[in-house]
Amino acid sequence: MADGDGSVESLDLLPSAVLATIMTNLDLPSICSLASTCRTFHSCASQILNFLPTFHLLEISPTVEFLRPLLPPNPFLRSLKVDCGQLDDSAIRLLLKPSLHELCLHNCADFSGKLLSEIGGCCKDLRSLYLSSVAEKRGRAIHIADLEELLSGCTQLEALTLMFDVSFFLRQNFARVWAMASEKLTSLEIGCIYSVTVTELLSQNLGVGNSMNRIVPSMWPNIEKLCLSVDYITDAMVGAISKGLISLTHLELQDAPIIEPRFSFDLTNVGLQQINQLSKLRHLSLVRSQEFLVSYFRRVNDLGILLMVDGCADLESICLGGFCRVTDTGFRTILHTFSNLNKLRVFHGIQLTHLVFHDISATSLSLKHVSLRWCSLLTNDAVKNLSLNKDLSYLDLRDCRSLRDEALRAIGTIPKLKTLLLDGSDISDAGLSHLRPLIMSSLVSLSVRCCKKLTDKSITVLFDGLSKIELHVLDLSNLPYLSDAAILQLTRSKFAISELRLRQCPLIGDVSVMALASMQVNEDQRHGSSLRLLDLYNCGGLTQLSFKWLKNPYFPRMRWLGVTGSLHRDLVDALARSRPFLHVACHGEELGADHWDSSDSFYMHHYDEVDEFEQWLFDGEDDDDIADDENDAELII
Repeated sequence: MADGDGSVESLDLLPSAVLATIMTNLDLPSICSLASTCRTFHSCASQILNFLPTFHLLEISPTVEFLRPLLPPNPFLRSLKVDCGQLDDSAIRLLLKPSLHELCLHNCADFSGKLLSEIGGCCKDLRSLYLSSVAEKRGRAIHIADLEELLSGCTQLEALTLMFDVSFFLRQNFARVWAMASEKLTSLEIGCIYSVTVTELLSQNLGVGNSMNRIVPSMWPNIEKLCLSVDYITDAMVGAISKGLISLTHLELQDAPIIEPRFSFDLTNVGLQQINQLSKLRHLSLVRSQEFLVSYFRRVNDLGILLMVDGCADLESICLGGFCRVTDTGFRTILHTFSNLNKLRVFHGIQLTHLVFHDISATSLSLKHVSLRWCSLLTNDAVKNLSLNKDLSYLDLRDCRSLRDEALRAIGTIPKLKTLLLDGSDISDAGLSHLRPLIMSSLVSLSVRCCKKLTDKSITVLFDGLSKIELHVLDLSNLPYLSDAAILQLTRSKFAISELRLRQCPLIGDVSVMALASMQVNEDQRHGSSLRLLDLYNCGGLTQLSFKWLKNPYFPRMRWLGVTGSLHRDLVDALARSRPFLHVACHGEELGADHWDSSDSFYMHHYDEVDEFEQWLFDGEDDDDIADDENDAELII
């Protein structure tokens, strides 16, 4: 900063207490970036790591060696969130702190069940615990004793999420162990469990256990939120949940049958009638996934919906997936009964038509989040009526293939829309013009994947001449007529896009990569500074030249990259080695991270251009080559 005579004073001349106060208000990556600039900041950062209350590092998968200096003994640490993709049991002592109240560990595939038992022994004051993919690598195992030590040790737990398979535990032992869970538990999420196990666990609350050593009827007495992924959603399980969990307000159930369920292992109208018998439920989700088998809830029809809504008048959100026999009558009943409904999601509603919404003006018009995916009979008229909900912020119409430009005209009148997903619809370049200027100035996420009619002109229609653009996420995948010219036009708009998907666009090639690498959002930012995710899988025009532009220092914030691994395999492997904190996907998998909230808000932090560890790794880059590359890019643009 400058004083009166024009001289410049350095920020590192501030008192250390002031610097420490400033740095404790930054997130961890920002602290690390600041520490790499000078010795004063490095010393200050080293000190505050000893009393930092939060440690969140989900953008990268650190190694033990990288974590060790960042996690010194810290009795004030309350919240720890880490992507454990490169960690194993050797990191347990480093991660676990007795002072923790919140612990979130993603991608724990290389850990064994020891992680659970150590958490129970060390983190006695935990209030919230999230674990995903534990022991999924071959040779790793979880024993029932590990789960027992976790539940018996963490007596203060209020929220528990176990996103891995717990169905292999014997049911008898499982019930005994879960009886040790904290009575303060209000939220429980389990990634994979048998419905029979759930039914038996909750039947203990009702006093119907057959064992002589009956568990006391206090299983999960204060649970308010329950999210389960099971083999089959059944009447028996739904009944046990509705009767056994007296405080339940949020219920999410999903199944993925591998064979068509029998009558006794399925959900019927009788099961739907049992939902919310205590009239406390506010959020309900019942979804039949088609991950393994094209299967539906074939034993539920409009009568079941009518029976359910009688006891659920106060619902605020509902998600129904795979109800193939429910018609417009059932869905219309939901809209007209739930006066507080703000979130409606329907998947595979194969009998849902525009008639559901024809008199929507007679409802409270309170919808803010609508998802109608794989509803093939939906037409433009339905969207016209939906647009009467002027507070709508999220609209998902993916795979509704009958939607055309008239639907876009209606969408263009929704002033608060933030997310719009139109994958597979029959829209054209001209139709997209209806999104200007009202929608494009506020939209944060847009997907037009597989809209086959769209061409390069669509980018001009959407972005040309707009001075204010809030868009951060854009999906242009599988557009056969989209070429490098469209991406050049996109880069000229200079908006701060963070996720760009161009997968399976045959006309996208090296020029697009060079343009994106050289793109500047603001004059004071480095090239490609805003992109954190770039999906180029199966783009037809990519050659070896593109990989030169995917190295540092280009795309300095990028954490996810999709490319075709079968071509230039050596280059892909070399890129992955040279950028250890870049997730390189080369088998066609969708990119992203489950800790990003992609519905209504976005996991956004400010990161410096190159983190200090990557900067150290690549100090040996050839600056002359980089300068030549930049000159080439300027000629192209």
